[in-house]
Amino acid sequence: MQDYEAYDGLGLAELVSKREVKPEELLDAAIERVERLNPTLNAVVYEWVDEARAAVQQGLPDGPFRGVPFLLKDLHAYFAGQPISNGSKLFDGFVPDHDTELVARYRRAGLAIFGRTASPEFGFTATTESALHGETHNPWHPAHTPGGSSGGAAACVAAGILPLANASDGGGSIRIPASCCGLFGMKPTRGRNPMGPDVGEGWGGMSTAHVLTRSVRDCAAMLDATAGPDVGAPYCAPAPPRPFLEEVGADPGRLRIALITRPFNDAELHADCRAAVEDAARLCERLGHAVEPAEIELDAAELGRATMTIIGANIRSVAEDRAVALGREFGPEGLEPITYFSALAADNAKAADYARATRTIHAVGRRVAALFDDYDVLLSPTMASPPLELGRLSLSRPDVEGFQTDIAFAVAFTSLFNVAGNPAMSVPLAWNEAGLPIGIQFAGPYGNESGLYRLAAQLEQASPWKDRRPRV
Repeated sequence: MQDYEAYDGLGLAELVSKREVKPEELLDAAIERVERLNPTLNAVVYEWVDEARAAVQQGLPDGPFRGVPFLLKDLHAYFAGQPISNGSKLFDGFVPDHDTELVARYRRAGLAIFGRTASPEFGFTATTESALHGETHNPWHPAHTPGGSSGGAAACVAAGILPLANASDGGGSIRIPASCCGLFGMKPTRGRNPMGPDVGEGWGGMSTAHVLTRSVRDCAAMLDATAGPDVGAPYCAPAPPRPFLEEVGADPGRLRIALITRPFNDAELHADCRAAVEDAARLCERLGHAVEPAEIELDAAELGRATMTIIGANIRSVAEDRAVALGREFGPEGLEPITYFSALAADNAKAADYARATRTIHAVGRRVAALFDDYDVLLSPTMASPPLELGRLSLSRPDVEGFQTDIAFAVAFTSLFNVAGNPAMSVPLAWNEAGLPIGIQFAGPYGNESGLYRLAAQLEQASPWKDRRPRV
């Protein structure tokens, strides 16, 4: 299929529904691109091609994405009978015997799932590099990171292997790869997509899962297909007033937009990112929106301690449980140095510290919520820097202080909305002189992905990005 890459996911599904192309042809097109591009990208780490072809031949469910090729992230998304490593040597060889609920919904949407994309260990950094699978390269510039932790997914979509791919976000891991690879990425509201059946929440409610896409409408349609609580969910997001896909192309109205250029963690903002967000603000004004500068006053050090208490404890529990399953004591074996260092930090925290950390992130969430009394949207760069060089965010980097400095650039604007639970999206509106993408983040009130989709579709029409393709 020569024009495969010209279509988004819904476009390919429409060709299938009209019988202008067969699902087998789409799957073959995706597999051919993996074979050709993955030696350069190192973005796909597991494949089950024969099983996918058999599923296509037997007939896929008649969902909105029937026949569209799809890859799962190598993190948390269980597919019965197929391996998942969570980017870690500790889980190498692990094969689940059931689907997670989100994967079950992907199947019902008609997707042809045939493998997994790379993730760093436990999704714990903003690059996609691991001791188990190696470095994943940015299609725009292979010496730079594609972002993380969903960098394998982003590299595949940016390179044209797929129109969309599964991703997850605990501190920016959908939006950061979207920014690094010139894609659209929406982190949904906390509780919007299911996390079960194995867990009720990720990282104390800071983590969620969705997709990376090239088009806004693919992102919206996929959320329609997957949103809603699963059985026994501890909480869920409020139901939208109508399908998210119906918001794409709807009038967003005149929005009150707060322009934020001060990173929430006091990292230094790169000049390219400042210029990009100021250009985005002017674009919003040309579209009729009211934009004014604003700041969020936060205790960055306190918030950092709280999030790392919660994340460190969660990483420690996962690593300990896996070690027990393997019949050995918890230790550094199978873990990358910075992952192990972070897990060890849980030894110094008490149960009361975890409770205090939870109170801190909830208080921050209330502070963010109050901003939406005055504004409809918060506008910022997605990251405080363009994509960094590979190695700087690796969990095996020997210079821990250097890692901590560099990771602050990546999560400077994204992690706040994981803490607060608000929906936030990275929109590909800028490229710097080196040809590297720079994403622009828009965050909305809790539960209001609808308003963000309306704005995103307006931006997509005013400043199209679908024809901007990397050199790979």
